[in-house]
Amino acid sequence: MKLIVGLGNPGKEYELTRHNCGFRVLDEFKDIVNVDFDYKDFGGEYAKFKLDDEYVFLFKPLTYMNLSGTAVQKIAHYFKISTDDILVIYDDMAIKPGELRLRTNGSSGGQKGMQNIIDNLNTDQIKRIRVGIGEPPNKGAVDYVLGKPFGDDKTKIDDAISRAALAIREYLNHDFSKAMCKYNGGGNN
Repeated sequence: MKLIVGLGNPGKEYELTRHNCGFRVLDEFKDIVNVDFDYKDFGGEYAKFKLDDEYVFLFKPLTYMNLSGTAVQKIAHYFKISTDDILVIYDDMAIKPGELRLRTNGSSGGQKGMQNIIDNLNTDQIKRIRVGIGEPPNKGAVDYVLGKPFGDDKTKIDDAISRAALAIREYLNHDFSKAMCKYNGGGNN
């Protein structure tokens, strides 16, 4: 089994914010595989489908970003999903808008939702796709991540979200190292 987690905040007011890149990637990916988020449990909503002989779960924690780890731990424990089979998608201010960074492990880089997952699963050996949103030009980080991108940044972030959905497909159809080779970096992939 595989668990693909998209981080974000629940509610209409957060839908298109920078901080909801993870949710948006899963929304785009669910359309690729033609499933819906039909299930609500474990502190989130999820979709499931079968790829070959393996179940894949798409999970959006509805706990708000900073408490995502509690929900991820619950669903992973219930379905007995190994941390080796978990992939987390989230926004990252340290990466230029529109760029993707795929990694197999590491620190949270200050992203509180990812840090909460690391804390709850007791490991940083978790695959992740980070969607670059860029640094705030002059306002605080909270206002920036909870704001909506516009102009060129919006175009770049929207493109990165589409490429991240394709990276998930590459991971599931092949492996994560192939997805890393193909989708790390900017939009020239």
